[in-house]
Amino acid sequence: MTPPAAALVAQTVARNSDPTAVLWGAGASGNTRAKHAAQDFEAVFLNQMFQHMFTGIEGEGPFGGGVGVSIWRSFLTEQYAKNFVKAGGVGIAAQVYQSLLSHQEAHARAPQA
Repeated sequence: MTPPAAALVAQTVARNSDPTAVLWGAGASGNTRAKHAAQDFEAVFLNQMFQHMFTGIEGEGPFGGGVGVSIWRSFLTEQYAKNFVKAGGVGIAAQVYQSLLSHQEAHARAPQA
């Protein structure tokens, strides 16, 4: 998920006090957005895990050391995470997707005040 998109989701959730607010509009497009949001969540999680894996690794490696190595390494871990998710991920996206759908259904069934 790009930083502006993550900020937009956070703002929507904060404004509506409802994590399913980003899915309103339901139907097939809501399910597609839920699946995309779940995959983005998994990519962000995996990116954080990969960044921790590379913490403390120094030396010549593929980046040659230096000041910019942390920036390039962050790009690398982001791409690793995206590719993992494209290949099926580790199962986080499926769980998040089911949770989003159940929250969405519960919100649709709740009486409107």
